[in-house]
Amino acid sequence: MTNNDILRRLRYALNLPDAEAIALFRLADTDVTEPQLLAWLAKEDEAHYQSCGDQQLLAFLDGLILQRRGPREGGPVTRPAVAEPVNNLVFKKLRVALELKEDDILAMLAQAGFNVGKSELTSLFRKPGHKHYQQCGDQFLRNFLQGLALHQRH
Repeated sequence: MTNNDILRRLRYALNLPDAEAIALFRLADTDVTEPQLLAWLAKEDEAHYQSCGDQQLLAFLDGLILQRRGPREGGPVTRPAVAEPVNNLVFKKLRVALELKEDDILAMLAQAGFNVGKSELTSLFRKPGHKHYQQCGDQFLRNFLQGLALHQRH
């Protein structure tokens, strides 16, 4: 999945208007204009399409966390260089922002017709290098985002 696709699916699942999506970026100290957001939300074959980078996607998710959970005690948001696969980071940040428990995530995945066990799920949240760490594949993230959309919009 591309970052643009993830951003597009999240915007749909959470029913975010453009102004609110831009405000989420702003919460994470990232300036995004409406034309820039629309270029990231465009399909690849559209003329004004632009690729959304990892840092921009993670800033959006940090803004979502700040909006839903408030600022972290101890200071401002820092975004170090991406040290693990983006899919794993997206999944972790969504779990934090939406305050999801394992059972919530498993239910959303089941709603999307994608059944997994708890051990497979917890392996996605481990640190890279841990013996039980597993990389979050595109299919897994796609099904989670589909389940999230079904859960949030129905």
